[in-house]
Amino acid sequence: MSTGFFGDISKIPFDPEAGPETLAFRHYNPDEIVMGKRMEDHLRFAVCWWHSFVWPGGDPFGGQTFDRPWFADRCSDPMEAAKLKADVAFEMFTALGAPFYTFHDADIRPEGESFAENTKNLQTIVDFLQAKQDKTGLKLLWGTANLFSHRRYMSGAATNPDPDVFAFAAATVKTCMDATHKLGGANYVLWGGREGYETLLNTDLKREDQQLGRFLNMVVEYKHKIGFPGAILIEPKPQEPTKHQYDHDVATVYGFLKRHGLENEVKVNIEQGHAILAGHSFEHEIATAAALGIFGSVDMNRNDYQSGWDTDQFPNDVPEVTRAYYEILKAGGFESGGTNFDAKLRRQSLDPHDLLFSHVGGMDICARGLKAAATMLEEGLLTEFVSRRYSGWEHDEPKAMLSGERTLEDIAARVDAEDINPEPRSGRQEWAENIVNRYV
Repeated sequence: MSTGFFGDISKIPFDPEAGPETLAFRHYNPDEIVMGKRMEDHLRFAVCWWHSFVWPGGDPFGGQTFDRPWFADRCSDPMEAAKLKADVAFEMFTALGAPFYTFHDADIRPEGESFAENTKNLQTIVDFLQAKQDKTGLKLLWGTANLFSHRRYMSGAATNPDPDVFAFAAATVKTCMDATHKLGGANYVLWGGREGYETLLNTDLKREDQQLGRFLNMVVEYKHKIGFPGAILIEPKPQEPTKHQYDHDVATVYGFLKRHGLENEVKVNIEQGHAILAGHSFEHEIATAAALGIFGSVDMNRNDYQSGWDTDQFPNDVPEVTRAYYEILKAGGFESGGTNFDAKLRRQSLDPHDLLFSHVGGMDICARGLKAAATMLEEGLLTEFVSRRYSGWEHDEPKAMLSGERTLEDIAARVDAEDINPEPRSGRQEWAENIVNRYV
């Protein structure tokens, strides 16, 4: 039975000729074959619970603008509100044809007066979601714990100076991992929204690193104990809400993993907006993760480049998305990960159908980017150029330099004896950028 939130909703079709007011996909055709694989299986779309159904439309200068029937001011029974929210969510997932969804524990269950009540509420809603998954065939891409919104986490969760907060956070993660495992989640994500500092004047960096390392080791140990088959993912972010976060970017996360013996156990969930805040491009972070062997999944949302903060907008830049999927396809594509829309409406977008139009547009942008990236790889102009650019390293002497067969003295002697004086060669950056534009 329909909730009526979206009116008379049905599955949104693929119709390239549809008019601008019609809810239809113009580019995303889940059954289209791209590089020998269904588009749906390449992209593995997921819709997030928090921005879509929890966020009230506020910003730092204004409060709630959205009016949802499951909000506290409209629904007096928190558990009934949570179930109504789930009913609406699955209506939207089904209409979009998105195969996955994602959540924090606090998104799907009401906050209780104690850890025990939180756990009971979570278990009740997980059973409710399991029935919906069984009925619709939808799956969970990943679950996670909200360890940043409640005031107890104002000084961090795993890195908190109070060991009782560390313990409460650890217990909460256990319950969320149990919930994710029960729902057949493909991954489990940790995002340390408060794992950082506001000032070094009251912070012990070394101690907090040790706490965070032990916390993550316990997560990995528990994953193996319960037989959770999915990946454990960390989502890098450099700042905001804290002045500095310990998971600044992919390279920083890798250093942390190496330091705590976790580089073969944990991968990364990379968000476009966080990459920009870290001073990188989205494709840089994906390529870095792939090179380090820790690429897992992505959050496909963007920032407003004028604002300087994490605005979580839906993607709308085809060349940028193309470059991201180019790196993903080069790395072999997703394994357990996927494309999660960690994106929210603008606070003036009040109509429930704005939720549908925003996701349809984002999914179409990703489909265009995927197809362009696939064609770029199949035609091979860039890969051939890069191979030629580094081809000198395939000869015997350069291989000997890299393998350790030559010392600094050996190399200096050869340069002197052979009078080596190389001329620089063009990197042809503008040509390469124009190649991308040919496909979009």
